[in-house]
Amino acid sequence: MPIQWRDQFSVCNDMIDTDHQYLLEIINKAEASLKANQLARLPVLLDELAHYGQLHFQREEQLARAIGYPQSDQLHVSHDALQVKLQEVRAGLGDSWSQAAINHFTAFLRDWLLNHVIKEDMLMKPWLTKHSPRFVPR
Repeated sequence: MPIQWRDQFSVCNDMIDTDHQYLLEIINKAEASLKANQLARLPVLLDELAHYGQLHFQREEQLARAIGYPQSDQLHVSHDALQVKLQEVRAGLGDSWSQAAINHFTAFLRDWLLNHVIKEDMLMKPWLTKHSPRFVPR
């Protein structure tokens, strides 16, 4: 079942929330491709996830520094680790997948986004709520 955006995922910044919604959309497409056994689409979707994820991480880190988030350096380390893990998974793609491999990869994609949003980005929320939801660092 696709992950649906919920208000409790919001970090109270429109730019970051929009990024998270788009990343969620990519992950839902990848999961649907896996379930439909359309593995040919998966590399393109994972490339899109890696590319857009990198853009998002750069924006998020810039925002964290601009709002004075004290753990902005740790955020960068975490983002790098997420990108490395995605690259490792991407490199291990094969031509056919067992149901167990599909389930494992689907869990990885969900964890990649949800744990990042819930466990890490939510820690920034108290700093973000001090600014307008439309705040974009320059």
